[in-house]
Amino acid sequence: MSEPKAPTPTPGDTYKGWLFKWTNYIKGYQRRWFVLSNGLLSYYRTQAEMGHTCRGTINLATANIVVEDSCNFIISNGGAQTYHLKASSEVERQRWITALELAKAKAVRMQAESDDSGDECPMSPPPAGQSGASRNSEVQSTLRTLGSKVEDLSTCNDLIAKHGSALQRSLSELEGVKLGGDTGDKIRQVTERATLFRITSNAMINTCRDFLALAQAHSKRWQKALQAEREQRVRLEETLEQLAKQHNHLERAFRGATVLPASQSNPATDSKGPSSGKGDASDEDDENEFFDAMEDVQEFITVPADPKYHRRSGSNVSGISSEIGMDDQSLDEQSLASNPESPQPQELEPVKKRRTRIPDKPNYSLNLWSIMKNCIGKELSKIPMPVNFNEPISMLQRLSEDLEYSELLDKAAKCQSSLEQLCYVAAFTVSSYSTTVHRTGKPFNPLLGETFELDRRYESGYRSLCEQVSHHPPAAAHHAISERGWTLRQEITLASKFRGKYLSIMPLGSIHCIFEKSNNHYTWKKVTTTVHNIIVGKLWIDQSGEIDIINHQTGDRCHLKFAPYSYFSRDVARKVTGVVADKEGKAHYVLSGTWDEKMEFSRVMQSSRGGENGTEGRQKTVYQTLKAREIWKKNPLPDGAENMYYFSDLALTLNEQEDSVAPTDSRRRPDQRLMEQGRWEEANAEKQRLEEKQRSVRREREREAARTANPTDEIDAEETTSSDISSSTETLPGPSSFQIDGMEGPYGSPVKSAHQDNYRALWFERTDDPLTGEQTHVYKGGYWEAKDHGSWEICPDIF
Repeated sequence: MSEPKAPTPTPGDTYKGWLFKWTNYIKGYQRRWFVLSNGLLSYYRTQAEMGHTCRGTINLATANIVVEDSCNFIISNGGAQTYHLKASSEVERQRWITALELAKAKAVRMQAESDDSGDECPMSPPPAGQSGASRNSEVQSTLRTLGSKVEDLSTCNDLIAKHGSALQRSLSELEGVKLGGDTGDKIRQVTERATLFRITSNAMINTCRDFLALAQAHSKRWQKALQAEREQRVRLEETLEQLAKQHNHLERAFRGATVLPASQSNPATDSKGPSSGKGDASDEDDENEFFDAMEDVQEFITVPADPKYHRRSGSNVSGISSEIGMDDQSLDEQSLASNPESPQPQELEPVKKRRTRIPDKPNYSLNLWSIMKNCIGKELSKIPMPVNFNEPISMLQRLSEDLEYSELLDKAAKCQSSLEQLCYVAAFTVSSYSTTVHRTGKPFNPLLGETFELDRRYESGYRSLCEQVSHHPPAAAHHAISERGWTLRQEITLASKFRGKYLSIMPLGSIHCIFEKSNNHYTWKKVTTTVHNIIVGKLWIDQSGEIDIINHQTGDRCHLKFAPYSYFSRDVARKVTGVVADKEGKAHYVLSGTWDEKMEFSRVMQSSRGGENGTEGRQKTVYQTLKAREIWKKNPLPDGAENMYYFSDLALTLNEQEDSVAPTDSRRRPDQRLMEQGRWEEANAEKQRLEEKQRSVRREREREAARTANPTDEIDAEETTSSDISSSTETLPGPSSFQIDGMEGPYGSPVKSAHQDNYRALWFERTDDPLTGEQTHVYKGGYWEAKDHGSWEICPDIF
């Protein structure tokens, strides 16, 4: 078997393995290496620490072992030490429990023997489950000791016999001597006593020999009995393992666990479900690590579909044809492979080799006093924030990282069914958050008019353009078009709320995805990003909220729920669940996974009301589904990513220098380039210069706008309330849409100027969106043509 058997915890024997140990409310359960040896349970962060650093040890002789549920158990020694542990499966947990109980029994027995000053009872039966080999060795050692003692006694007996005979001879000679009557009586008395002494000594020796023979005879029976016990224990362990596997299978079958609110599991129903309490844990992969996550009341569950659905094909049970027989295939995998209209990859020219590393992040300490002393006498809006808080890419580049998994949209463009296509769009939506989990540095704030192009036609078939189109409120527009049949556009602004220990950032604006072949037009919004430990502690990021992805062509809808982190939940962290339904509200697919690892989908074959009652007596919806299949998985980070700001392979290439880009491109920004090269002091000075330059440009633009609005008034720039307001925006770590208005100042809502300037975006134009009713910037064309001709005369000098 792949997992180690739990050995008997005898002195010298050990049981080792990985367990998840509860650390604290911030980090939740963490993976630790545990070693059980000589009645002591110790743990280390890694196997390499075993030689030098033990993180903790608990004595099992005084410990209490409590089993909580299928995977959890607690070890406590009365309050001083308590370990909350979790195994990767019930089978593994039972192996640990067995090993711990045996080790505890051994430790208790050894302690009792020690308290009795080493008195042993070798004839007593061994404890149940005791190792035959170890116990036999102990008995043999005892028998050898007894044999040695008997030999000593035999030697003593020989000496006694020898000296006793000599004594009797001497006494016999004394009898021949004619002495007084009293003397003769005394000699006879001494002779009798000597004879009795010899008889007693011989009896003692014979008794010891009998004991030795008896012990040797019994030792063979002990060995046979112990061997039988050991074999029986192995058989019981294998039986228990089989029962645990059967139990897990039944749990998955009848308590399965992809969970969503009932109000969204059937969009045709308007009822709202409760939002608190506990439900069934989701059936996650056994290899996942365990952390804390919020777990809402489970108002519907999934169970495996009847096997008949796996054998049928062409059924319309869920409203989509010819997919039921493909439960072992991914979404539309066969149809994509055989679709004659699917574009074939063509490399018109050699693909450019991209860089795979950037200079390592310097280990500069942040001196708060050096920041504060430079702020004395300055206005809050003019306080420069050092690049220590940044990462060497701009917000526009971070926005372009949404395309890291553009292949999901490529697959979606080939789908014949709009519902299948919606599954891929939903996976793409979740994947855009996967790059944020470790990225606590904030991107550089784009200057007004700054652009960023990402041309990946020869690698991935798309090219995209971002532009900072507004400063108050800060807004960035993004347009991407692919040769593989899709277009993505978005404009993102934000609102934020600072709540002391954390900052909530609510992105505003819609994302549009249009597929050329089917004319399917999807829209959705981003969820809330929360940055924790703003004031004290290590920064960490969470995503929470709900997303509705709507197909405006067919009325199909996917509802995704990002579960917020919870200190008290045992569910997997960063969990995402969702349901894909048609315009009638009938569910066809169930999605589940995490936004930082992977997403899976399950085909819904049948749904019904029933199952376990939720809070307030609300019934859950039960979905019968086919086997879950992976639809998206996060790419591993490159080697040494922790020294390169946790950049992905795509992020490492975003700031790579290219000659043909526009003069306003983020790659040409000097302070950002200096930071990437590790020259942070120069980067800080250059950043301050750019900000002051943009302030002066903004003041002049506002004067011009004021003169245009009031030609008879002479308006001095000093009277403009917004004249000293920063011309750039502060961004926070998080998804590619999050920035905070107000130059280097406190996080908060955008500051509105008294006069609106006359700035117009260069490559995007403002228009009303007919689908969402929002005002948004859309790409008006001209950028790629200007690049082809090398004509950048209309670009402003912002750097």
